Amino acid sequence: MEALAPLVYDQLRAIAEAYLRKERPDHTLQPTAVVNEVFVDLLRVRRLSLKDRAHFFTFAAQLTRRVLIDSARKAKAEKRGLGWQRAPLDAELAWLGGETAESLDLSKALNDLAEFDPVKTRMVELHYFLGCTVEETAEILEVSSRTVERSLHFSLAWLRRRLA
Repeated sequence: MEALAPLVYDQLRAIAEAYLRKERPDHTLQPTAVVNEVFVDLLRVRRLSLKDRAHFFTFAAQLTRRVLIDSARKAKAEKRGLGWQRAPLDAELAWLGGETAESLDLSKALNDLAEFDPVKTRMVELHYFLGCTVEETAEILEVSSRTVERSLHFSLAWLRRRLA
């Protein structure tokens, strides 16, 4: 973990910054906190054997999603839904706040998608939660860019229907 942290920390922090810039102004999450929580979760895993870059970023995407969902659950428990509004799901999932009830619904829908097709879920996590480009996602998962585009298109339609 000591060797890994310096190699990926700046990239994960930049992704978190970009994600959180799209949040509402009064959100409580900070990029450093999100990345630090991901690293704390990585350290909690007793037997972590990362095979390659793809495996790490897939796992990091899942951990990032968990950090955001945990934050949303905490906020929901505190507010019990006061003042939140439904927002439509569109092609840019990254805008979806980490502290909203919608992100809890999205998390459940992504879990359902993972049961249906785990690879498509990994693509969504890498592209929208970690901010990887289509090309980076394709490289990490060792598929073509066109496959990623088609899979993301399908996944978004599937998620829209699930959330409707």
